[in-house]
Order: sequence, then C-alpha cells, then structure tokens
Amino acid sequence: MQDVLFPLILGYLFGSIPFGLVLTKLAGLGDIREVGSGNIGATNVLRTGRKDLALATLLLDGGKGAIAVLIAYALGWRPEIAGAAAFLGHCFPIWLRFKGGKGVATFMGTLFALHFLSGIFAGAVWLATAKITKYSSLSALMAAAATPFILFSMGKPAYSIAALFMAALIFIRHNTNILRLLQGQEPKIGNKTDGDATQAQSK
Repeated sequence: MQDVLFPLILGYLFGSIPFGLVLTKLAGLGDIREVGSGNIGATNVLRTGRKDLALATLLLDGGKGAIAVLIAYALGWRPEIAGAAAFLGHCFPIWLRFKGGKGVATFMGTLFALHFLSGIFAGAVWLATAKITKYSSLSALMAAAATPFILFSMGKPAYSIAALFMAALIFIRHNTNILRLLQGQEPKIGNKTDGDATQAQSK
C-alpha cells in the first residue's frame, strides 16, 4: 500500500509547485495568471518578455516530475505513480484552487526519468511534428498520444498505463487548442497573434 500512497502524495506535492507563478512574482512581474492566457506554464511566462524566466519555468516544471520519479525509484516506490501524480499536481494544484497548467513539460520530465529512451522517442515525435506542421500544440498532442505505445513496445506496460492517463488528460487540457486546429485558427510556432488566439499552446 505504501508504495502506492506515498508516491501519490509525494508526486502530487512536487507537481503542484507553481514555478511559473513563483518566478514571475519574485521577478516583480506580478501575477502570471493575469497575463495572456492566464496559464502558469512556460509559454505564458514567455509573454512577459522574460525568456530566462520562461526557460527556468520549463526546466523546473519538467524537473519536478523527474525528481518525483527518481525519489520513488530510490525509495522502492512505484515511480510511474509518482510521475503521474506530479503531472496531476501541475494540472490541478491545490494551492491555486486546482487551476494549473496543461502539463506537457511535467509529462516530458516524468517520461525521461521513467524511461529515458522512450523520452527520446517522444521528443523526436514532437520535433518531427513541429517541423512538419509548425503547431506546438499538435506536436504535444502527437507526442503524448505516441508515448503509451512507445512504452508498451519497450516492455513497460505499467508505465504505459500511467502514460495513457497523462496523455488523456493532456488532450482534455488542450480542448480549446484542438478546436482551433480543427477550425484552422491555431497559431503556428513563431507567429505573433492578438487576443484570444495567443492562448498557451502546450504548457
């Protein structure tokens, strides 16, 4: 029981740390939830004009998933549960009334820590999709969708189930992006748009 309950609690608490909000407040930029899309992830932090803070947010959001997994490994707990819980914590942090980010960075950090080679393959899917379509959101969706199959093919069925849970939630969190993709209104990577079209695409 403890190898399930403990990583669940540990992962959620790590994942619920809103680094984007913390970093922008420490930098004197106010509440990131009042900027752009209102998202706490790196994409929205970038809208403050601080590329350094956006990069730090990206790394920390990915890192909290990876750290939760590595701690679970070290303590003999189930790492896939710790990673999935960290992802859940990022998307629904208790400190922010369960209004968090879209989870892609935390998902990727978790994946690399769980099974590094699978992380490489998922990253390759993201890069290939981004190169072909120029859509960041579609790239995240494709990488998330491919991950459960990648893990299963590499003999990690338990990890693939956790990845399937995270991928499903990524699709749910990207519902507005999916709608814009279907309508041909989703901004492409590098394009600058105004108003609602500038909403966060993946973080």
